Amino acid sequence: MLHELFSVIEARKAHPTPDSYTARLLQGEEDRLLQKVGEEAIEVILAAKGQGTTRLVEEVADLFYHVLVLLAAHEVSLNDVEEELRMRHRQ
Repeated sequence: MLHELFSVIEARKAHPTPDSYTARLLQGEEDRLLQKVGEEAIEVILAAKGQGTTRLVEEVADLFYHVLVLLAAHEVSLNDVEEELRMRHRQ
């Protein structure tokens, strides 16, 4: 599913539409995107501290999405991150 989502994000980057939240994030100020990643990370922590499993899953999904947008903005692929994880696992 993450690869599918990343493909959609890359498509929005290549062919932005005015009604696309993803395209707006990619075309806007980088600080706004970074702020969203930070906000979502904080929301994950708060959810983990007592808002229940459902809320934690929702917030992690939001964080994953925003991190994928950040990767796309920096021309970093999901495969690049997976390869880094593979290298760490082998150590």
